Amino acid sequence: MYTIYKMKATELDDRFLLALKEMYQNEEIEISVSEAGQIEEDETAYLLRSSANRERLLKAIDNVTQKQNLVTVG
Repeated sequence: MYTIYKMKATELDDRFLLALKEMYQNEEIEISVSEAGQIEEDETAYLLRSSANRERLLKAIDNVTQKQNLVTVG
C-alpha cells in the first residue's frame, strides 16, 4: 500500500499519529519526508506505473464517485 499525506509541519499532531497507528496497527510502515515542490516526478504518473496501484487508484476514484467505502480520519 502506498499513501501520500501532504500537510504543513505545523499540522502534524498526536491525532495524526494515532490515526496512522490505528490504520496500520501492527504493520511495518515507512515514513518519507520531502519539501513540497521538491518532488521532480509527477506522483500520479509514478503511482499509475504499477498495474496494482493503477487498479487501486481507479477503484478509489470509483468509490468516491459512488460515495461508498469512504473512511473518515480524525
